[in-house]
This record gives sequence, C-alpha cells and structure tokens, in this order.
Amino acid sequence: MSPGKAVEVPSRIGRLPDLVAARAITPGVLQGHDKLSFASFKEKVEDPVDNTARWDTEPVRELLVEARRRFADSAPTASDAWLAPRLHYTLRLTRSEASDSGLWNFLALCVAPEFVHWRWAGGKSGKGVGQAARFAGRWDLQCFSRLWWAAELFRDGSNYGPVEVACGNQDILNTVLRQEMIQHRPAAQALLRLQRGRVVRTGRDVNAAASAANAAAATLVYEAMAPDELQDSDALREWVLAAGDDASIQYERLPQGPGDGSVPHCSAEILAEWFEKLFKDAPVRGKGKAE
Repeated sequence: MSPGKAVEVPSRIGRLPDLVAARAITPGVLQGHDKLSFASFKEKVEDPVDNTARWDTEPVRELLVEARRRFADSAPTASDAWLAPRLHYTLRLTRSEASDSGLWNFLALCVAPEFVHWRWAGGKSGKGVGQAARFAGRWDLQCFSRLWWAAELFRDGSNYGPVEVACGNQDILNTVLRQEMIQHRPAAQALLRLQRGRVVRTGRDVNAAASAANAAAATLVYEAMAPDELQDSDALREWVLAAGDDASIQYERLPQGPGDGSVPHCSAEILAEWFEKLFKDAPVRGKGKAE
C-alpha cells in the first residue's frame, strides 16, 4: 500500500465464504504482521440479503471503536460484558441470519480485523491471536458471533441486564454458552440467578452447576417442568427492521432489545431452586483443597 493511500472500508455488511476466509488467515495475520484489506476480498463477497439500514457498517465500526477506547487501559476481556448487548442491539438479526458464518467472517476480516487482534492478542502484549477461529470459526469461538449469541440466549426479552451478568463471567462464555440447556430461556435465567444470589461464586462453581444442570436435562424435560412462553415473532421482526429508525445507542446505559416477551418468572425460579439442589452434590474441581 502506498503512503497516504486511503484504506477502503466496506459500507455494507456482506458475506465472506468460509473457504475464502480460511485461506486468508495466515500465521502473519494471526501475529498481526500482515494486515487484512477489504480490497483483497471485494470480488468474493456476497451482498447483504436486503437494502435495509441494518446492514450498514458504520454503526458497528463506531461501536467497536468506542469499546476499544473505553477498555484501552483494562484487560480486553473486560469489554465483553459492555459490548455484547450493544452489539446485539446494533446488529438486528434473526437467529437464522446469525447462524450464517459468512456474515461473521465478513465482520472479522473485512470490517474490524484490528478489533479481533486487540481482543484476542492480549491487548498491548502483542503476542498474537492464538486461534484462527477468532476470525472465522465455530459460533461460540468467533470474536463477534459469540457475543451476539450470548446476548440472544441470555437476554430477558428486551432486558439486556442478564447479558451483562453472563458476559462478565468468562466461564459462561467459554464453556456454558455451548451447552444445550442454555437454549431453554428459563434455564439460562435460572443459572444467572444462582450467580447473582452468590450460590455459585467462582468460575469452577459456574462450570460445575451448569454441567450438573445440563446432565440432568437428559432425564428431566425442562420444558415440562418450567415451561417457557412463545416469543412474539411479529415484535421481533418489527425490531429487526427498525434498525436505523430507533434511537442511537446511549453508551452510558443499556439499550432496549426486542419486545418479544420476557422469560416467565415462576419458571426461572423453579429451575433456580432445582439447580441449587443439583449444585450441592456436584463435583467442583479443586473444592475442599488448598489453593
């Protein structure tokens, strides 16, 4: 790149195929020595599915710049709890759309590769990104996908408060997020109630409680024990399509997610009590031993 030449920035979020993404993630990219350029991907990118404002890249770029500014003097992991709900609010996606790895490849490689490196290379340490999956990989490992899905699975309707709790614990993001039980909304909220109530205190506690609850789900049907309510698909669609019309994100307070229905309080309470009983007998690594 010649000195003074402007870097081309995509204005719209598209799809970058997995094979193209995988070939681009070289050891030099992981170490931060080789810089990724949207121009090199331009001919291989697929256009967004519609012409709505939700595919504009500017709001996402501004959000990520703000996240780096706010947590410049902190461990990059501290940004997860702040960023997850705001990324979900900014990226108005259906679950089907969010299951498309091409979208997340595009964000990581074409829109914000510098953020991926900052978050996963240890901030200022410059040690390099350890896994290619942080750029393009499984949904619970990819830099942006994991945060969006954490917000989707742990939000309580329009309330993103539980998302902050969940994403403030790296054990939930790294282990619990991919467990099947979290797909049941009352179960996800019940696990967070144990954490807020100090029933589980450490990362090892969280893993033990979630593992016990997930194992119990093989024999106990949580949907029958603690039923969820059907989410309002029309309200969700209206929220998705309102991107660009809703108020901009207020960085100092949580935004409002889709008004598609809260988790039934009684169901979350039933499971929280059950999970607490399971946790009492669950094996916790290192429990009872001197640290």
